[in-house]
Amino acid sequence: MLGKSVLGYASTPEGKMRARVIAVIVAGLALTATSFMPGPAGAQTVPAVQADTAKPIGKVVTVAGSVNIEHVNAVVVQANVTSQPEPTKVGDPVFLGDVVQTGADGKISITFNDDTAFNLSSNARMTLNDFVYDPNGKSNSTLFNLTKGTFTFVAGKVAKTGDMKINTPVATMGIRGTTPHVEIAEDGSAKFSTLIEEGKTKALEKLAAPVVQKHEQKTNIDICRGC
Repeated sequence: MLGKSVLGYASTPEGKMRARVIAVIVAGLALTATSFMPGPAGAQTVPAVQADTAKPIGKVVTVAGSVNIEHVNAVVVQANVTSQPEPTKVGDPVFLGDVVQTGADGKISITFNDDTAFNLSSNARMTLNDFVYDPNGKSNSTLFNLTKGTFTFVAGKVAKTGDMKINTPVATMGIRGTTPHVEIAEDGSAKFSTLIEEGKTKALEKLAAPVVQKHEQKTNIDICRGC
C-alpha cells in the first residue's frame, strides 16, 4: 500500500515537480563530495598559483657546500608538500629581496646584471635590498646589506654610473668602482680593505677560487655612518 501511494503521488503534477527538485539536490551533493575526494596528485601537491613577474637581478656562478637563497618576494608556482627545498646550484637566478646565506662549509659567487660580482665565504649572510640597473638610465642604484661573514666583490657599472651602497653593522660604504674585502665578525665588528685589481678578469677569477691575495689600505671607499 505504501509503494502504491508513493507511485500514485509521483504521478500527480505536484509529485513530479517535487521529484525533480529532489533529483537535483542529490546530484549536487554527489558532485560536491567528488570534488573533495583526494586524487593521486592532489594528495601530494598544492594548487598552482600565478608566478612572480619580477625579473632576476643576477645569477649564481659558483656554489659549494651548504648554501641557501631565500626568495622572500617570489611566489612558488607549485610545491610538493612532502619535498625538501632544492639545493642552490649554478645558474640559479637571484631576485630583489633575496636573502643569501652560507653554512659552515658553504661558499657562493653571484654575478649581477651590471657585472657586479660577489663572493661569500662560510657563515655569511647578505640581503639584496635594492637593485636598479638600466644601461641607458641615470638613476641606477644598489643597496646590499651584509650582516655577517666574509665578502669580496668587484663593483660593476652601477658603482661607476649610479649610486652603489653596501650596508654593514658598523657603517655604510659608498662604492666607486673598486674591489672591497669585508669581514664581519659574529659580534658585529667589521674590517674593511681593498684588493689590488690587476684587471677585471683576474679579479673575477680570484672570486671564483679562494686564493691568498695581497691587501692594501682602502681606496675609493666612502664610509658614512647613518647615511
